This record gives sequence, C-alpha cells and structure tokens, in this order.
Amino acid sequence: MSNGILVTGGAGYIGSHTVKQLGQQGEKIVVLDDLSTGFEESVLFGELVVGKTGDQELVDRVLRAHNIDTVMHFAAHTIVPESVENPLKYYDNNTASTRNLLDCCQRNKVSNFIFSSTAATYGDGDGNPCSEETPTAPINPYGMSKLMSEYMLEDLGKACDMKHVILRYFNVAGCDPDGQIGQSTKKATLLIKVAAEVAVGKRPEIYVYGTDYPTADGTGVRDYIHVADLASAHISALDYLRKGGASTRLNCGYGHGYSVRDVLNTVQKVIDGPINIVEEPRRAGDPPELIANVDKIHKTLEWTPRYDDLEVIVSTAIDWERKLLQKNAA
Repeated sequence: MSNGILVTGGAGYIGSHTVKQLGQQGEKIVVLDDLSTGFEESVLFGELVVGKTGDQELVDRVLRAHNIDTVMHFAAHTIVPESVENPLKYYDNNTASTRNLLDCCQRNKVSNFIFSSTAATYGDGDGNPCSEETPTAPINPYGMSKLMSEYMLEDLGKACDMKHVILRYFNVAGCDPDGQIGQSTKKATLLIKVAAEVAVGKRPEIYVYGTDYPTADGTGVRDYIHVADLASAHISALDYLRKGGASTRLNCGYGHGYSVRDVLNTVQKVIDGPINIVEEPRRAGDPPELIANVDKIHKTLEWTPRYDDLEVIVSTAIDWERKLLQKNAA
C-alpha cells in the first residue's frame, strides 16, 4: 500500500493550491477540513474528510487507513484583529489542535511534517529584512499561537524520528493562474484580495491605514508572494524531507517589498480605471515594513518562484473575483 499525504485545511486558500500541485504530481492525498472557512469545490484531488484537526480519534483513523507518512498542516484561524478580540479561539484552534495532531503523528509514526507558519512570529520585524535568525516577538495572539506550535514541533522532533519543515509565510496573494481555484474567504482582510473586490465592484472602497510611515511613499511595505509559488515551496519541502533533509525553518517570500500605494496603483493599472481609496490613520501593531530574507530557502530547497511580478499577482486575484461574480450571478 503506497504512502499517503494528509493535508489539514486543504479546502482553504493556500491548502487547496498545494493539493492541486500534489495531485498533478500523482500523490495520494487525503484532505481533512471542517469547511468552516474552506470550500469543498476547491478540493480538486484526493479524498475529502470533513472534520476537525483536533479530533484525535478521527485523525488516528485517517492516518492508519491511508498509510499516511507525511502531514501538511494548514488548518488554522488567520485573522489578526479577531485573534486580539478572541485570543482563546486562536490558542484552541491553532495551538491546542496542533498539539493533538502532533500527538497522533507521533503515535502513528508519521515521517514528515510540513507546517504552515507566519512572518507574524517576527512581530514588528525589527531589522528588516527578517532572516530565520531574527528574534521572534509576536505582537498578537495569532503570531503567538503559531510560534507556540513551532516550539512544540521542534521539541517533538528531538524526541522522535519525525522530521519537519516550518514555512514562515510573508504576505500571500493572488490566485491559481489557471483560474480553477482562488481565495473565496468571506470578509477577507488581506490587501490584494480586498483591492480586487473593490476593483470588480464587490466593495465600495478600500481603506489605507497609515500614510506617514518612514517608507518611500509613506505607506506600509510588505513582501507579497503568489500563492502558486508558496504551494510549490511546500512541494519542494516535501522533496527535501524525502531525500533525508534535516528539520529546518524557512522564510517564504520574494525578498523584496511593495507598498500599499504600489499595490493600489497596480490594481488601477490592471483594470484601467480608478478605485475609491480612503486614507485612515495607522492601526496599532502594523509594522512599517516586513520583508523576508530568502537566502536560506533558496540554499536549502530546489525552489524557483515563477510568479514574482506584482501585476501578475494582482491580475490573477482580479480574474478570480470576476469568476466569483459570474458564479454568484448564475
């Protein structure tokens, strides 16, 4: 019986793009998702099991039934303001459920674990660009919930034979270039997703929080990575572990940033027209700049990004919003 891959949160935004690439490689995939924020139609390959990552009885059953030797763990709550308002929800889902999942992995002798982490572990990003050695200092419960999971995974790795790769995402954006799947999150907060919704008329305006940062144009600068490139980084991480690579943590970004104004100007260029932009004061906790040092991921993995182009990222996001509008109008 061939080994399988369990993808938790595989019906969500990043998970579904990774499942598609795994499926195109002919991998045997099982997706575990409670569909609270994911979508059944986004799972293009493998078998979908509807359930929670923290349900040990269910996870044990899935790991055994499908001879799982690799887990890719995407399932998490990811909205920073919500984590501040309801921190225990995030510690329960992101940290306690990960603990239960790791317990099942140890019990069932899973070989490889790839963990979806975040640049939010760096907090304000003091000392940009952030390398994997930059001190971690989360400034919200979302970032802390992910960092606690990293610690658990690293400690477990010292106590058993399971190897892991921790991938710290910077700002994920864009949608499947083929247009099959995309970001369908309700009440999304990510800049490019929101700007794309404004571009197609789904929202009346977009808010720019802070125009007085110490950056070239006064707005915050972020390292945006196309979701298809991020998915391919997971495939490369899997290949690395299968070849005997040691446990490691890696930044996932492009190593350069774009400002909020850069993004909004690109949106207006793609649609060849204006969007309604409202300037607001800074929000607490938003660092002026957050950019990845990506030397380590390029040295460690055989990974080459294909979509490092802001216009491509924005265009695929807008194309997906247009598709969602057509679908909802049908």
